[in-house]
This record gives sequence, structure tokens and C-alpha cells, in this order.
Amino acid sequence: MKTKNIEQIVSPRPAHFVGDGFRVHNFIPGVPGMSMQRMDPFIMFDYNSKYHFGPSEIPRGVGVHPHKGFETVTIAYKGRVEHGDSSGGGGIIGEGDVQWMTAASGVLHKEFHETEWSKTGGAFQMVQLWVNLPAEAKKGKPQYQAIENAQMPHYTLADGLGFIEVIAGEYQGVQGPATTFTPIHMSNLKAQTGAQVTYEFPTTYTTLLLVIEGSIKVNGTDVQTDHVAVMAHDGEQFTVEVNEDAVVLVLAGLPIKEPIAHYGPFVMNTQEELLQAFDDFNTGKFGTWN
Repeated sequence: MKTKNIEQIVSPRPAHFVGDGFRVHNFIPGVPGMSMQRMDPFIMFDYNSKYHFGPSEIPRGVGVHPHKGFETVTIAYKGRVEHGDSSGGGGIIGEGDVQWMTAASGVLHKEFHETEWSKTGGAFQMVQLWVNLPAEAKKGKPQYQAIENAQMPHYTLADGLGFIEVIAGEYQGVQGPATTFTPIHMSNLKAQTGAQVTYEFPTTYTTLLLVIEGSIKVNGTDVQTDHVAVMAHDGEQFTVEVNEDAVVLVLAGLPIKEPIAHYGPFVMNTQEELLQAFDDFNTGKFGTWN
């Protein structure tokens, strides 16, 4: 089997705030070589590296805003987030949980630090991804998947030094709970120093790793905390060795290979569809907020 090599290792860009509750480093599409087209089906990737928020009686976050044409996936590593949308979806995610919102034909949505967590504050660390949808799915109804950490099956590493927590797709026959529209793998490797694990994805898959905690080697090359390794489309298999107790988010997905027309919170296939998205939003077709 041919080795899937590293295409680039990306250090975190300067952080900026989204609303007042998310201090993020943007990787997709803000980094050279990580455009929406190159990273398809992953079209946006924000990482809130570990950051301490002080106590607040008023929860920090992002107020009501629209989305259309894709899915948002929020993965909580530290802290708690409360989410709600105009389709009736929503809930609270804590450490280890995932919220997977399918905006599809259009939704209004907001997310804030959970009220009780806000009152004490603390360490906050999260990932938010936008996953593109194929053209037909962009017309569908909004959906919401609340995936608690306890629902995620584990694959125990052969060396006993950790496990892989599968969110979507599968690893060695262990299937994640998330439902996806196109083939996607999403998992967290949680392993101790000295652990080794091999991953295998088709050559065509867009593949990347984010080191949440610790440090690792990918095919023998060091990748440090808060850095991303983007893998090339040149093989199927790569190896991760853990240098220092690590948590690693692994993403892989089959590119959709459809035209991308993007502006703000809308991701469609044509400029005409983008204009229609704005019209739908302005005429209240995304629902109302109660």
C-alpha cells in the first residue's frame, strides 16, 4: 500500500474573535493551500485553541445569524456551548460532545457559552467545521444531531496506549454515530506517549489532522500542538506516533467536486443560487426566532 505523505504542516494564524465568545484561528479557507476547493468537502475550519474566559453573568457568543447550503460541526474539548436554531434543533454540548447542524435549505442559528458555565468561566477549547453538501442536499430540510461523548464508540489501540473515538465514518470496523450525506471520517485519537497508530483512507480523500493536545509524528515528521498536517492525494496509508500524550482530530472525506459559490454564511453552487439565498433570508424563508 502506498504512503499518504504530508503536503504541508500549518501553524496557527493569529487569532480573531467570532462574536465575543469564540477566539479562533482560521485554517480553511484562510491559509494558502487550504482553499475550499482544495479541502473539499471541508469548506471552513476554525479552531478555538485553549483560552481562558473569565466569569460573566451575560453569556458570550454569537447572536442570531443565517446559514444555508452546508453543515456546521462543533466539537467541544473544553467548556460548554448552548446552541439553538429556527428548525427547533438545539441543546447544550459539554466536553467531548459534538453538535452537527445541517443548514441545508436555510436556518437561523445562535450559539453562546452555556449560562452556568459562563458564571464561573474557565478553559475553553473547540473546533467548528463547515462541511459542504452536494447540490441536491442543499435543498433539503434543516436537521440537528446532538452527539454526546458517551455515544461515541472507541477502538482500543493494539499497544493499549490509547483509543480512537469515532464521530463519523469508521475505523477498523468501529462505526461512528453521525449521519453524513457524503463519505466522511471524523475521529479523535486520545493516546499516551509511545502509542502508534496507522490510518488508511482512499487516495482521493481530503485528509488532515489537528493536534489538540501534546505532539506527534506523522510519517516520522513532528507536528506540534495547535498545528495542522494536511495530507497529500498521493497514497492511502500514514502512521501517527505520539511524542507526548496527545489528542488529535483526524478528518478525511471524499471531495464533492461541485462548483462552490460562497458569500458570508451561504455556500451554494452558482451566483444565481447565492442571490436567491439572500432573497430567501430577507423574506423570512429561514423561519423565525422565538
